[in-house]
Amino acid sequence: MSTKHSSCTAILVGKKASLDGSTMIARNEDGYGPINPKKFVVHAARASKGEVFTSPETGMVVPLPAHAYRYTAEPNYRPNDGFYEEAGINEKNVAMSATETTFTNPRVLGFDPLVLNGLNEEAMTTLVLPYIDSARAGVQRLGDLIEKYGTGESNGIAFSDHDEVWYMETAGGHHWIAQRIPDDAYAIAPNQINIQEIDFDQPEQFMWSTDLAKFVADHHLNAHPGHFNYRQIFGTHTESDAHYNTPRAWYGQRLFTPSVEQEPTSQEIPFIQHADRKLAVEDLQYFLSSHYQETPYDPFGKGTKEQKTTFRSIALDRNQVSHILQIRNHVAPEYAGIQWIAMGFFAYSPYVPFFTNINDTPENYRNTTKAVDLDNAYWLYKSLGVLVEPHYHDFVEQINEYRDACQAQVRNAVELTDQQAAELSGAKLTDYLTQQNELAAAKITKNTKLLMDSLVKQSLNLSPITFEPGDNL
Repeated sequence: MSTKHSSCTAILVGKKASLDGSTMIARNEDGYGPINPKKFVVHAARASKGEVFTSPETGMVVPLPAHAYRYTAEPNYRPNDGFYEEAGINEKNVAMSATETTFTNPRVLGFDPLVLNGLNEEAMTTLVLPYIDSARAGVQRLGDLIEKYGTGESNGIAFSDHDEVWYMETAGGHHWIAQRIPDDAYAIAPNQINIQEIDFDQPEQFMWSTDLAKFVADHHLNAHPGHFNYRQIFGTHTESDAHYNTPRAWYGQRLFTPSVEQEPTSQEIPFIQHADRKLAVEDLQYFLSSHYQETPYDPFGKGTKEQKTTFRSIALDRNQVSHILQIRNHVAPEYAGIQWIAMGFFAYSPYVPFFTNINDTPENYRNTTKAVDLDNAYWLYKSLGVLVEPHYHDFVEQINEYRDACQAQVRNAVELTDQQAAELSGAKLTDYLTQQNELAAAKITKNTKLLMDSLVKQSLNLSPITFEPGDNL
């Protein structure tokens, strides 16, 4: 029904699998082409009565609860064609990332068709994140909406709070499943249905649409009685999956669980995996900005032409915005939520940490325009990619040094902010965190413009069209 698919890559990490005890959900939004301007905003809490939401994309009308929490979001630069708020953290420290495009197989779609005027990706964050106080509540609210209004897409959606991480997948027009990621595990989700074996006797670990088991039984969809493998029943298992999807899960597990050997085209790569070490924010950043480094499949590497184009990369031309939603457990809840954001082509862009107990976002992150403008972050980092791409091997070391230096700076800034935040509360704390976000954004923006100044000047000396007097003598 819907032809707008955001072909993304997601990773989720339980609190005992992370280096500092944080829960983390993260995703690349890869858009619908190389250009899809995004911005970063915060919505204030609000109270209203009788308000309804009308989707500009499908026309669906949904009554809204009377109270909405404050929440951050990453919408399109204008909402005319749908909000697509994508990801954020609300004032209850509940995080949501929506959505990871997936695909339902045609057998299932024959019995549960997609719904033309239903709840699609563009509205999910807007209709759920402001109204939930836990990750589990997020799954339930979205699930109830899907069952009532239907959906025109198949999607994966991540939720987290300080304690739990959940991944939810819709299939067909009205069905869904959700699995809690074990505290000591991580999961990687490319653009396919990922959740595997379901145990209906463990409601603390799984949630599902009301008639899921009956629907499967009534329509004879389960080829393996005695097991309920959601991926096998509802998903696709095509040659396209083997080249477009599974290699991304393979590469992430190759990075974090090298003790397990797998083939990149395997259709049996597990969704839930355990890392050989604890995972930090920097590990997720590396994965989300990766392109099969140290393998023959790296488009910038030394493999054959065929190898370098065999698999869909994680970092690629249609990267738009990447986020890591981190809920920390070693600091007070009032400043525990951090939304790490990178824009542009993630192989070159640094991640900037934004505290989410705020009343505004930095101007250059919220003022995105349709036209190219280096005074807004989206176009600044898109332009950085344009500079680097033609001269990747000339500039890659400078890019890596720049990104490392930025990461060290913002890590230090977060540490110092935590120390001061511990002495503040209420409106003073919110104002302080808002100010610190401004400073962090300004510092990294300055670093980026200095880098671009250098790259432009170096590029002018790298043109293949050059001629000096005497060259023809």
